[in-house]
Amino acid sequence: MQHRIIVLGAGYTGAVVAGRLARRLSREDVAITLVNAEPDFVERVRLHQVATGQDLRPRPFREMFAGTGVELRLGTVTGLDADRGTVTVTGAGGAEELAYDTLVYALGSGWNAEGVPGTAEHAYDVAGRPGALRLRERLARLDAGQRVVVVGGGLTGLEAAAEIAEARPDLDVALAARGGLGDWLSPKGRAHVRKVLAGLGVTVHEHTAVTGVEADRIITDGEPIPAEVTVWTAGFAVHPIARATTLEVSGTGQIVVDGTMRSVSHPNVYAVGDAAMAMGPGGKPLRMSCASGIPTACQAADSIAARLTGGKLPNTSPRYFNQCVSLGRGNGLIQFVTADDRALPRVLTGRVAAVYKELICKSAAWGVANPMMGKPARRRRVTRPNAPAGPAAARARA
Repeated sequence: MQHRIIVLGAGYTGAVVAGRLARRLSREDVAITLVNAEPDFVERVRLHQVATGQDLRPRPFREMFAGTGVELRLGTVTGLDADRGTVTVTGAGGAEELAYDTLVYALGSGWNAEGVPGTAEHAYDVAGRPGALRLRERLARLDAGQRVVVVGGGLTGLEAAAEIAEARPDLDVALAARGGLGDWLSPKGRAHVRKVLAGLGVTVHEHTAVTGVEADRIITDGEPIPAEVTVWTAGFAVHPIARATTLEVSGTGQIVVDGTMRSVSHPNVYAVGDAAMAMGPGGKPLRMSCASGIPTACQAADSIAARLTGGKLPNTSPRYFNQCVSLGRGNGLIQFVTADDRALPRVLTGRVAAVYKELICKSAAWGVANPMMGKPARRRRVTRPNAPAGPAAARARA
């Protein structure tokens, strides 16, 4: 019988896992199913561009995985029984229960309202394509001089504020940050961000805690800030499915994994990307990002392949090299960092940084869209079809 591998979610991490496993394992021995709610790959790191009216190249999964042996199942994950080894997928034809031998949980994250009143009713997000398209439609209807406030001073907030201000110089764009502007960056990095946002006409409200969102303003710990449109980028929250299972999760709802991205409570479950509580250099949790997600996806795929074929487990640890920030289409910041993500003095700025960031985005999308390209990998036969076994299987054998 074939070993059944189900991958939940086809963002950067899930798509990479599915393609990498298809290159490494014999189709005679494994059946790989990729479950996703949408038929196309979404370049999440470009959704601020989508929100400002830019069109991205479509990347249908059926074309990307044609000839790989990966089966695409369109639907929303509505249930997971980690003890029985089943997932429930609801699609156009209703709910269906799928059984797995190995599960890769890559459902990622969405926007986090952090319990702030009025956010769900009045704010917009760029954490997913539906949210970005909703914001795109709203921005298109704004008249000159109307006010847009981006809440959140992290990477997503900086990119969204700069992109909107550049695309719509007729709007009054502001950014509200809980701390100092770019306070995690090096002095050179902070100075460049401040200079670019000032040049784009973005008003920055630093050390401002947002306590409420209304239809025409945000409420802060100081004076209210007028806003016809509020864009919420203040944080991400993982998909809630894992927390409702018997999987061991962290306080944030992320699945706790070991160095091979394998669940510490259920050995037949792997978690990657934002969904995983994985440790990086210095024993620090990896931050939610594409920079963390793709290395964890490769780690999980290689670990699964090794365990099924009797190969050598990977022993590399994900680390960081830089943080890439787009500041509009012709400007950017590359902040070089230590392995554990602390800012170094060195940066790239301006047009060079914009080109660098664009190359990073294109290479990430190319790697997902061409899962069978690159150096050929000899597909190995599965020698341990029952591995990795889970708690339910272990009890059954006992």
